[in-house]
Amino acid sequence: MRKRKMEETQHLLGDTIRLSDNEWQSPSLLPGWTRAHVATHLARNADGLRRSVDAFLSGRSARMYASEMERQDEMERGSQRTGLDLQIDLDTSASQLNAVMNRLAASSEDDLAREVELRAGFHVPAWLIATARLNEVVLHHVDLGIGYSIDQVDDDIARWLLEWMVFRLDDRMDVPRLELQSTSGVRARIGGFGEPTVVSGADRFLLGWLTGRCDSSKLEGADQVVLPLVG
Repeated sequence: MRKRKMEETQHLLGDTIRLSDNEWQSPSLLPGWTRAHVATHLARNADGLRRSVDAFLSGRSARMYASEMERQDEMERGSQRTGLDLQIDLDTSASQLNAVMNRLAASSEDDLAREVELRAGFHVPAWLIATARLNEVVLHHVDLGIGYSIDQVDDDIARWLLEWMVFRLDDRMDVPRLELQSTSGVRARIGGFGEPTVVSGADRFLLGWLTGRCDSSKLEGADQVVLPLVG
């Protein structure tokens, strides 16, 4: 998992290094966000995960962000930077996170099974943090709108990230009850209201649909389902 996270990060950095300052300030596929917003979000996500993991390894607790207001302020300030500054920030923050993740990987199985509170009320087993970061890198690579789409997500990564979304959406009350059936064998029930609807298809298209990165045209059973924005 850590190796694939690093590979996907390098893939993203290889694509973004070609962007001009004007292209960085152009709209991304996320409403209201430029590509520079997406890059800044990715870099601050890496910093936040690094803080939480570093605290966990030291026997302390530290959430990813001091506050939502500070997080938004950092996003706006960071989005005004040059392409070179954005690229350096993406690379540096990812490298620093990788260093602390290497330390985490050396932990015992018991420690990796312990939960880390990333945000208020959101706890994740330590061993899943690499998947959480992989999810950010892959989905926001798509959001940049620079040629990488949900159709291109590797099979194994698509399955891991679909399973991550199942973990996140398990019994979330604003998500309709769904019975997901993927062509790779993932079977899961998620959601908190209504009668269950069976939705089936390839991992990457289930992932894309659940996260708003593609429509339901390549799935069975999803055409009448309305999903909230789940990120």
